[in-house]
Formats: sequence, structure tokens, C-alpha cells
Amino acid sequence: VQLQASGGGLVQAGGSLRLSCAASGRTFSYYAMGWFRQTPGKEREFVAYTSWSGGSQNYADSVKGRFTISRDNAKNTAYLQMNSLKPEDTAVYYCAARRGGYGVRPQEYEYWGQGTLVTVSS
Repeated sequence: VQLQASGGGLVQAGGSLRLSCAASGRTFSYYAMGWFRQTPGKEREFVAYTSWSGGSQNYADSVKGRFTISRDNAKNTAYLQMNSLKPEDTAVYYCAARRGGYGVRPQEYEYWGQGTLVTVSS
């Protein structure tokens, strides 16, 4: 499956952004989806997960209550709604897909989008 992330940009602290991850090539609903983020010099870190059906979600503690992951299998798209953004949320955000259940490690995901930059100014 090919993934294309979009929706990043520059936003002030306290603002919101919605990232999208469009999938193509294989049946999107076969895959659980995750969002990760990475800043220079740091490892890629887990942000959020949704199951293949969208019926189950999990979040990193740092974003819980502020970010919401969702998906629309009819549109082959996953989303990450980010509210109450903080400067420490600044990173390149990646969407990823995996066959199977819940996963928080990047190596558990088979397919990756190209990343979209989110910059939160103070």
C-alpha cells in the first residue's frame, strides 16, 4: 500500500491542524494505521494508532486528550486531528500501515508515508 501524508504547516500554540494520510494500491481496510513523529536527532516516536475498523484507538501519553486519530475506509484515508498544539509538538509527522493489531514501534509497521512537517510557534 502507498501512503501520502498531507496537512502539515505552521500554526501558533493553542491552534489546530488536521493531517490526512491517503492510501492507494491495496485494500486500505486490511491495515491498522499509526501516526508517528520525528525531530532532528531523535528517534521516531509513536503518536496514535487506529485498528483496521477504526473501532480501537491508542495514544501516546503526550498527546492524549488533544489528538484524535480516525479513518474513513470508504475514502481510503486516515486522519490525525491535532488540537491545543504546543511547541513541543513540532516535528515531521508520518503515517504508517501494518497488518495486525496494536503496535507502537516503528519496526512493526510495513508501509510509510513521506512525512509532513508540523511547526508550532510559541
